[in-house]
Amino acid sequence: MTLDILLPAAAKRRSLPLGDRSFVAKATIVLLALLLLATFLFSLTAGASDVSPLPLLRDLVFGGGEVSARDRLIIGDIRLPRAVLGSLVGASLAVSGAVMQGLFRNPLADPGLVGVSAGAGLGAIIIIVLGSGVLAPVIAPLGIYALPFAAFFGGLLTTWILYQVATRRGQTSIATMLLAGIALGALAGAVSGILVFLANDAQLRDLTFWGLGSLAGATWVKIAAAGPIIVAALLAAPFLARSLNAMALGEAAAHHLGIPVQRMKLIAIVTVSAATGASVAVSGGIGFVGIVVPHLLRLLIGPDNRYLLPASALLGAVMLLLADAISRTIVAPAEFPIGIVTAAVGAPFFLWILLRRRGVLDL
Repeated sequence: MTLDILLPAAAKRRSLPLGDRSFVAKATIVLLALLLLATFLFSLTAGASDVSPLPLLRDLVFGGGEVSARDRLIIGDIRLPRAVLGSLVGASLAVSGAVMQGLFRNPLADPGLVGVSAGAGLGAIIIIVLGSGVLAPVIAPLGIYALPFAAFFGGLLTTWILYQVATRRGQTSIATMLLAGIALGALAGAVSGILVFLANDAQLRDLTFWGLGSLAGATWVKIAAAGPIIVAALLAAPFLARSLNAMALGEAAAHHLGIPVQRMKLIAIVTVSAATGASVAVSGGIGFVGIVVPHLLRLLIGPDNRYLLPASALLGAVMLLLADAISRTIVAPAEFPIGIVTAAVGAPFFLWILLRRRGVLDL
């Protein structure tokens, strides 16, 4: 990363340096946007039913009644909300990973690996198990927003504790961060286990499938509940790009460049918690998207967060839509949990990152 990226525009006194990849980054973003459109349309066709969205599009544009009521139901009420939710969740997980990696200055940071997803999951499990009992009077005013808000605050609390433990004298230790993340994830898992023990049979079925990750229950109601939180986090993330670029030089250097470091860290933590919490609430445990996507893009377009964050959102959405299509077709007419698909791809990739960086990582 060059100082030309990090300094304000007024401080630039020369042309772009050799090796600048801004053109490649912009072209990649355009291609990813087109790929997302194609993947979204493909997602509407994938599944046990052979319904195609093309006759539906012709019917909506030109009329003629080409599409039956059954096909309209499958696409409009089942596949379309699922594709929309998958796009939002994939984008939020990938952007959360990119922001955390910039905040901790290490490409191994990820909401799933450092316990943030576990904390968000604990918040959601509390609502699922206790929401109809002792917590009913408390969460009643929130309505459909109770689950995403609980997951958000669970992820927020976990992220705040993680940062406080891993940071000392302005320096964040990656080793401490990973170890603290393991401990916080184990603690959240223990409390979640207690709640699962208290759950009834219906809640247990929901929790089992939800814990493996799935978009099967996607509805417009869920999108209305979690969508605004995810969209707000995605819109806030690009405003952190220049600050995260400066943070690559260290907190002291970022401060001397005029970055309000503490305020930026607070905004980054809230953004990650909101995106991860809302995503976990509606899709369950889907891992490795946040570490695979940003790292792939860094290899291609470089570490400049001005381009990395929007590109991560697009590629994250593409990858999750493809994983969801695989989960729907690999054992059709049944469905395979999407979290297993992402883990099967992401875990070997994570090992590859460790092997590539084991000589430079202080673990």
